[in-house]
Amino acid sequence: MARRYDSRTTIFSPEGRLYQIEYAMEAISHAGTVLGVLSKDGVVLAAEKKVTGKLLDMSSAKEGGYGGSGEKIFLLNSNVIAGVAGIAADANSLVNYARQASQRHLFMYNEDIPVESLAQRLCDLKQGYTQYGGLRPFGVSLLYAGYDPHYEFQLYHSDPSGNYSGWKATCIGANNGTATSLLKQEYKEDISVEAAIELVLRTMSKTMDSTTLGSEKLEFATLTLDANKKPKAKVYKPSEIDVLLQKHGLGKKDEDTEMSSA
Repeated sequence: MARRYDSRTTIFSPEGRLYQIEYAMEAISHAGTVLGVLSKDGVVLAAEKKVTGKLLDMSSAKEGGYGGSGEKIFLLNSNVIAGVAGIAADANSLVNYARQASQRHLFMYNEDIPVESLAQRLCDLKQGYTQYGGLRPFGVSLLYAGYDPHYEFQLYHSDPSGNYSGWKATCIGANNGTATSLLKQEYKEDISVEAAIELVLRTMSKTMDSTTLGSEKLEFATLTLDANKKPKAKVYKPSEIDVLLQKHGLGKKDEDTEMSSA
């Protein structure tokens, strides 16, 4: 009898738990790591890609669009970037919903949607999928890196239950416990965006399942302000990620030369 409580999303167990939501959160804990750090002058997001291979067509990532393969990091609006961990198809559905919500807000109020407002809208949708019968929860968590003129740079996290919270630095996906403990030790209140980039890369190098960091396994994005004090979202292309890794001494060539010299 105890096992039947997970047959529907809307049935509480005697302990007051919704098992399908817990299962969704467990699925996210096995997904590729997504890490975000908030700094005084920007937000940094990095994500571990799971879909890799020599036969994968990366031409669009190298030449077109705003950079990135679009597997883990997405541009939701000119002032909001999202990193996703979990089921990619669910993530695509939520990303499209968020983009439409952002454009509706821009059309109605002639201003970019506040970051928390966008997180709330997605969480309202996700909460509905935990309440109505015949639906399963979205198996995806999101990190929102955004900017608005009132509260400036912000970093939010939302999970399948519809909960969301603001963070200075956080991690979702595989090895999130290790990454969070590293961030607790090294995060500083007045960190600059350059220092945040270095912190994110170092943390990813220690927590990713792969032994080497490279553009084929990593997506990277920053949100800063341009000269006109407008939010400037940058999703790095593979070649730019490799340059960034070399700059911080985490690229492949360093390891290759060490191996050959040994």
